[in-house]
Amino acid sequence: MRRRKAKKIEVLPDPRFNDKVVTKFVNNLMLQGKKSTAFGIFYDAIDRVSEKTKEEGLEIWRKALENVTPAVEVRSRRVGGATFQIPSPIRDARKSSMAMKWLIGYSRSRNEKTMAEKLAGEIIAASKGEGAAFKKKEDVHRMAEANKAFSHFRF
Repeated sequence: MRRRKAKKIEVLPDPRFNDKVVTKFVNNLMLQGKKSTAFGIFYDAIDRVSEKTKEEGLEIWRKALENVTPAVEVRSRRVGGATFQIPSPIRDARKSSMAMKWLIGYSRSRNEKTMAEKLAGEIIAASKGEGAAFKKKEDVHRMAEANKAFSHFRF
């Protein structure tokens, strides 16, 4: 157990869209402390999304993030020597964090040439309700639904 609750570090809004959620996304996208490179990749991906869809890129990204955000997850819990997968609701900060990490993780494993292209492709797919990140959310929900019988073990 922790002694005290961890402090929430306040992030600054990004320079182009003036949005804190964008900065959180870029912080997850960043590797080895290269924040300006991560911002470049994100902005390039948003531009590619708006180019391909002929709509506002940031709105498509928001829709993709919303489509990938899970509502429930399963957690392991030991009860009398057996381990049960218990569905439990997720708090808001963790929901958005999981959605961002899934979107970025599955973008990295795509087959396009640059990271901006990969991210743009995954954003477009997620906004339409398809793609690997959206499939991950569906799998998590399906698992929670399958284990609904064990929800009375919730702590």
